[in-house]
Amino acid sequence: MKKYDVTALGELLIDFTENGVSGQGNPLFEANPGGAPCNVLAMLSKLGRNTAFIGKVGKDVFGERLKTALEEAGIDAQYLRMDEKIHTTLALVHTFPGGDREFSFYRNPGADMMLTEEEIPEELIRNSRIFHFGSISMTHEKVRNATRKAVQIAEQAGCMISFDPNLRAPLWDDLNEAREQIQWGLKHCHILKISDNEITWLTGKKDYTEGVEWLNNRYRIPLVLVSMGKAGSRAYYKGNIIEVPPILREDTIETTGAGDTFCGCILNGILEKGLEQLTDEYLKEMLMFANSAASVITTRRGALRVMPSREEIEGNFS
Repeated sequence: MKKYDVTALGELLIDFTENGVSGQGNPLFEANPGGAPCNVLAMLSKLGRNTAFIGKVGKDVFGERLKTALEEAGIDAQYLRMDEKIHTTLALVHTFPGGDREFSFYRNPGADMMLTEEEIPEELIRNSRIFHFGSISMTHEKVRNATRKAVQIAEQAGCMISFDPNLRAPLWDDLNEAREQIQWGLKHCHILKISDNEITWLTGKKDYTEGVEWLNNRYRIPLVLVSMGKAGSRAYYKGNIIEVPPILREDTIETTGAGDTFCGCILNGILEKGLEQLTDEYLKEMLMFANSAASVITTRRGALRVMPSREEIEGNFS
């Protein structure tokens, strides 16, 4: 029996999220702990799963706060490294009416880029049922090599491997490089969570099913989840397509972390049943639960510290 349900590798950073205006009319920003892999782990921990994180922050005020946030969320933070010279990565989240957002990153460099191959804890990965990663830890050579080593260890250990491209165009010098690295991730995963805009960008297909066919003709990924925002979500599994409508809320504030919350719930469902014999009914239930959780998180600023409980998720669609 492996000790950890899910271990994730990647970025841990501060999301400065807009939260009102000052008396002078200037925007106020709230410093929320964030980073897609850790948001996924926070949702899993909220559902009672044992999780651990591999990554690096700066040895600064923000880095210390992020480590505390991981520990408070129930994520094992003993493998979080702290860089003595490079500061913690920061992101400003600019929110638009309706909840959509864009990011401005302060990461040139940022501490998350400094993780090295030598700092990858092999025994942790071998002791995990699922290994999860994204593409932000593949933007630069040093952390890319660390990511690839971790994936290789996960493959050797027989872990299920989960990948979320989580494309953030401003972090790449060249989007052709982003495409190449994301395609590497697609070759090595069993579970793919991809958003509607990402699948269109990657495959050139406006129809998501055609996009998934394009992917599967090249990569043979057992389970593909497409998150479609206000259009709901789909699961593609063994030639079947399961689609579930969204749960829209009038009290939505912003959508940061919604996809990560969705992904965490999906991985929780996979931990329950495995990947081999998923029924259409179970996939539908899993998508409904994940859509509901994502819906709840859009009513809160930040994500990592405010993940919904199982009772809140189930109450949102019952």
